[in-house]
Amino acid sequence: MITSRDNETLRLVRKLLAHRKQREATGLFAVEGEDLVAAAREAGIEPVHLLVAGETVDAALLARISTLPHPARTIGVYRRDDLPGGARETCLALWRLSDPGNVGTLLRTADAFGACVALSEGCADPLAPKALRASAGAIFRVPLVGWDARPERCVALAAHGGIPLADADLDPPLTFLLGAERSGLPDEQVTDCCKVTIALPGAAESLNVAAAGAIALYEASRLDGAGEG
Repeated sequence: MITSRDNETLRLVRKLLAHRKQREATGLFAVEGEDLVAAAREAGIEPVHLLVAGETVDAALLARISTLPHPARTIGVYRRDDLPGGARETCLALWRLSDPGNVGTLLRTADAFGACVALSEGCADPLAPKALRASAGAIFRVPLVGWDARPERCVALAAHGGIPLADADLDPPLTFLLGAERSGLPDEQVTDCCKVTIALPGAAESLNVAAAGAIALYEASRLDGAGEG
C-alpha cells in the first residue's frame, strides 16, 4: 500500500489531473471515481495504475490529490492510445470550444447517437477532469478522430442565417460542425458546408453549444429512422 505523499505514482496522478502538458507529454490521463473506472473496464480498457483508497493507497493521501468536492476513492490512470479509434458515419466536429464541460457533454451526446468526435486545435482537452466527468464514461466508447478524418460532407450550425435544420439533408456520412458560442465559426471553416440554424420559438437568442449538438444529432437520427420505416 502507498503510504508516502512522495510516491512516484501519486506525483504522476497529481500532475495528470492538473496539467494538460503532462497528459500530452506522457500519453496518459487520470479519471476519478468508481463510475468512470467501471466504464473503462466495461469497454475493455485496462488501467496503467489503479489507486483504491484503503487498498492500494492510504485514503487520506488519495483524498489530497483528488479534484472532486467529495474526494474520489478510486482513481485510474489510462493510456490515450487505448481509447477507441475509427471514424463513424456521423461526426461532431468541435471548433475551438474552450469549455471542457461542453466538450465532455458532447462526447456523451455522441455516445448516445453513435457518432464520433473531431476536435480542432485550440479545443479544450477531452481528457481534462471536468471533461471526463461530463462525458460520463463516453470517453471510453466514442472514437476521437483527426480533424481531417471526419466525413467530408458538412453541416455547420449557426445561431442565425442558416436554412432550418429540419430542411437540411442529414443523411450520413455527415459532419456537424459546431463553434464556440461567442466567436462562432470562421468563414473559412464553413465555405464548403451547408449552413443551418435551429429555429427557436422562445425568447432565447441562441442555444448552448452542447444543446445545439444534441438537437442536431437527434434530428439526424429521427430522419434516418423515418427513412428506414
